[in-house]
Amino acid sequence: MNRYRIFILPCVIALLFLLSCEKEATVITESAVIRTFKGAIDLENLANYANQTIPAYITKDNTSGNPITDKGATLGRVLFYDKNLSVNNTISCASCHQQAFAFSDTTVASKGVNGLTARHSMRLINARFGEEVKFFWDERASSLEDQTSMPIQDHNEMGYSGQNGDPSINDLITKLEAKDYYKELFTFVYGNDDITEAKIQQALAQFIRSIQSFDAKYDAGRAMVNKETDNFPNFTTQENNGKLLFLTEPIFDNKSERIGGGLGCQKCHKAPEFDIDPNTKSNGFGGSINGGPDFTNTRSPSLRNLTHTQGQVNGPMMHTAIIKDLQAAIGHYGNLTNAAKTNSNLDKRLKPNGIEGQQLHLTAQEINSVIAFLKTLAGTDVYTNEKWSNPFE
Repeated sequence: MNRYRIFILPCVIALLFLLSCEKEATVITESAVIRTFKGAIDLENLANYANQTIPAYITKDNTSGNPITDKGATLGRVLFYDKNLSVNNTISCASCHQQAFAFSDTTVASKGVNGLTARHSMRLINARFGEEVKFFWDERASSLEDQTSMPIQDHNEMGYSGQNGDPSINDLITKLEAKDYYKELFTFVYGNDDITEAKIQQALAQFIRSIQSFDAKYDAGRAMVNKETDNFPNFTTQENNGKLLFLTEPIFDNKSERIGGGLGCQKCHKAPEFDIDPNTKSNGFGGSINGGPDFTNTRSPSLRNLTHTQGQVNGPMMHTAIIKDLQAAIGHYGNLTNAAKTNSNLDKRLKPNGIEGQQLHLTAQEINSVIAFLKTLAGTDVYTNEKWSNPFE
């Protein structure tokens, strides 16, 4: 009997030691997110990304086969802000799409690891709520999922192009696999720690689609009425006039000169989402940041949060960042005579007679009214909500 005790006791001690080591290893692995993000990411209490309140009058949604989940968007948030996604660890998605400016940039061209972006950084507010599924100004990405990894694989932007001496996306994946917090996060979301480009795309797209803004003065007013054209009780007379001008079709003569009606902004930026019509062609801006013509840009972000809470614009507008204020933006559409002559891709809705560019003959009162209305599209929560903020800070 003593011999058995002598044999069993070391075995029990060894087993307890192994269990202790396994438990300790598990604790170390599970604490990777806590150690890295110091409470900014709490896997036991995830932020609400999947079930945010969406007004009943919002009907457009381009989510398709990648629905937002709290887990996926949490991983996407980390990826969005992680500078490790660039070759020299200096640039993240958030470097060009900053929360403080409605996820856009105040510079004309954003800084990358090897130079500047070819176009101005587009605002990412309400990217989910539109019919248009293609992304980038020139719509070269067939979906938001495809778009998310293109800047990573761009030589100028984040540097993992896999060409001309650049490391490839596979090198980035190897790099991320060495980060213990990604081992934990990918396992948490996908059930294993395998990292693939498709998983990165899905998570980033879920986070970006979660960035929504429906707490504007416009939304409060829209909830009070039956239809868009009704006067909003919470609007000033000027704001309601601007809304009517935005929504109402202009009346043109046979020379494309407006002789009545509104401005017809609704034709391309349909309320209440204020997204871009997927059939839209060029809006008349045919230049480029680097000089020379560029008529391929046919997309735009939602008009929501063009301005910040105090009314200032969230950086320059258009793909060239040539427009610095709302007055200039509206004024551009006032006379498109020259654009119709030089831009073969000009949207047909901006050429009422099929040949000549529209001439709206805007008055100062009309411009100021539309500006007042556009400012009602600015929410507040999107600038400060922690679930869209940098978890590394």
